[in-house]
Amino acid sequence: MQKQAISKQEILDAQKAWGDGIVAIGKSYSNGGDYRKVAEEHIDNLYAYQFVEVLFAPTKASEKQFRLTKEGALSYFVGGNKNFSEDKGFALQPWTNVRFENAGTSLHGNYAIAMGNYFFTPEQGEDVKVEYAFEYIKDKDGKLRIDMHHSSLPYANN
Repeated sequence: MQKQAISKQEILDAQKAWGDGIVAIGKSYSNGGDYRKVAEEHIDNLYAYQFVEVLFAPTKASEKQFRLTKEGALSYFVGGNKNFSEDKGFALQPWTNVRFENAGTSLHGNYAIAMGNYFFTPEQGEDVKVEYAFEYIKDKDGKLRIDMHHSSLPYANN
């Protein structure tokens, strides 16, 4: 992994790329495209599965809520994997926009953490607010990669 320091702007750029990727997966699905390939490229371009163990705890998972493999992440985003039968394909919604609001970022040289809310805009209806924490590292080419992703729906006190 690269030892170059991560900047806040790099985090913002990575978050935009992540949100745009989720939207692209849903668009590909809606348009009859190869949405699985789009999702694989999203994971390959933004996550660090090919470099380190990635700790991924997605929002809508309860049976197998930790996804330590690319296979598990792909299933979460697009579904269709018998090993993860609860997955319906979160990215297939389709979402029209993903907006990040960082509560804070913590820069530690060659790794950084961002935490806050992100908002998923459906084609109709209100935005869906989700809490997140992402940790980023840099690969040997200086590209930001996600090595920890945790998200959950906010607590509802009923």
